[in-house]
Amino acid sequence: MLMQTFRQKELLLLSIVLLVVALVAGCGGPKQDPILQLSAEESLEIGKELMEKKKYSQAREYLSHAFEVAPNSAVGREALLLVADAHYLDGGSDNFIRAEAKYRDFLNRFPTSERAGYVQLQLANSLSKRMLRPDRDQTATRQALEAYDELLLIYPGTQYAEEGRLEMAALRENLADHEMIIGRYNFRRRLYTAATSRLSYLVEEFPEYSKMDRALYYLVVASYYANQPEEGKAALERLETEYPDSPYLKDVNKRAEKAQRKVDQLKKKMEKRAAK
Repeated sequence: MLMQTFRQKELLLLSIVLLVVALVAGCGGPKQDPILQLSAEESLEIGKELMEKKKYSQAREYLSHAFEVAPNSAVGREALLLVADAHYLDGGSDNFIRAEAKYRDFLNRFPTSERAGYVQLQLANSLSKRMLRPDRDQTATRQALEAYDELLLIYPGTQYAEEGRLEMAALRENLADHEMIIGRYNFRRRLYTAATSRLSYLVEEFPEYSKMDRALYYLVVASYYANQPEEGKAALERLETEYPDSPYLKDVNKRAEKAQRKVDQLKKKMEKRAAK
């Protein structure tokens, strides 16, 4: 009887040990991702449902799987595009960078797709969303303009081209502000030749600039200080003709004359030194 009781306890202890080992093995072992069990079609549908619910991060997991399973199929093409859209709609600098990369990937893989015009627009939009303030680096702004230019070139007359034109206006205004900031910085530091060069570029490259009268004003004065009176006169004539009500007309002539006098005085001093 005693041996039987001992044997029962031994078996009970062994079963507990085996149960614990099984539980530990189960917890520590690799877990199978349920997404991997889905077909491309199933994964795409779930991803689209999550997109509708604005759960973009979760949607990307299913959409990425759908593309990886069938990259060259219609399902794969749609999934890849939706991955890019999910990054774009999620927002934020990192997501816009990833969206741009995915849109480029789509165009490289499927250049003749009927969605190519939309993708080119979204590629440009992804760059445009990364535009910084006018006093910061404008690399993304310029890249966005290049992407919109490509859109207008390849898909003229489409609704995407029209949307692109509207976006380009804000980008060009930002770039013009950037040039204005640099021009005025050079002006304040009395680097008049550099200011004249920068402002001349501004008024020629961005004729639609909303602050053009201000740009012309500084160009007039900077040109005279830089001993480039002909350019100053041309800028003044344009300011007077195109912006007759501009507040910058009030003292532009006085400042230009003052600049000319200083330049003349400097010339005389240099001539006297040369004569000695």
